[in-house]
Amino acid sequence: MNSRNTVGSPSRWLPWTVLGLAGVLLVGSVVFVVSGLGQSRPPVAGYPSVPRGYGGQSTVGRGPAGGTRSGPGGMMGNGAGNGMSGGRVWLAGNNTPVTTIAAARARAAEAASPSGMHPGEVMQFSLNFYVELKDSTGAAAAEVLVDPASGAVVTEYGPAMMWTSGGAASGIPVERATSVANQWLQANAPGEIVDSADAFPGHFTMDTVSGGNTVGMLSVNVTTGAVWYHTWHGTFIAKEDA
Repeated sequence: MNSRNTVGSPSRWLPWTVLGLAGVLLVGSVVFVVSGLGQSRPPVAGYPSVPRGYGGQSTVGRGPAGGTRSGPGGMMGNGAGNGMSGGRVWLAGNNTPVTTIAAARARAAEAASPSGMHPGEVMQFSLNFYVELKDSTGAAAAEVLVDPASGAVVTEYGPAMMWTSGGAASGIPVERATSVANQWLQANAPGEIVDSADAFPGHFTMDTVSGGNTVGMLSVNVTTGAVWYHTWHGTFIAKEDA
């Protein structure tokens, strides 16, 4: 009998063995990729490190359990130049400290100009500058942070990166979102209330006040009503709208 036609012949079982091994390796690689998601990254200069867990949304406590943090280059390739990619506005740092709202506004304007946007409200905190970007019609379009140490401009963490689908017209109205936010603040940050609200793609972002003084901000998902308190700013210092 021709040995190539026998059941035990290598010519019969070898292709199936190779196929089986390839399948095992493929499954293993998928498991590895999935298990690696959400890992912390090294801290960015000027920002404290954040533990694993970024990507969740908080309805209890003062924001998400933690998060990975990306800086210039980590979010968008080589970290040089400026513009927008995937909705993430950025500008590489020039190692020139940013100490004033005017300087932060200038850095954000440079980062946003290729996309036809311009800065609106700028808030100065102890850890970063928050800048609202508006489109050519004056509508709120994006949110960025300016690193006071390096001048780098990156898309704000949390809602500005993850809650960007859906619109106010098809979601909950601002009055309802404000009510939800105030209920959340009453339960989790007693003494704080919503001061103002801006509608961004997929979410509202609201300044919060306590005793008439600005404290911080939070966001409300326009579709689900989930609340995400911004825990990455530090202590409020000053703000200026435009």
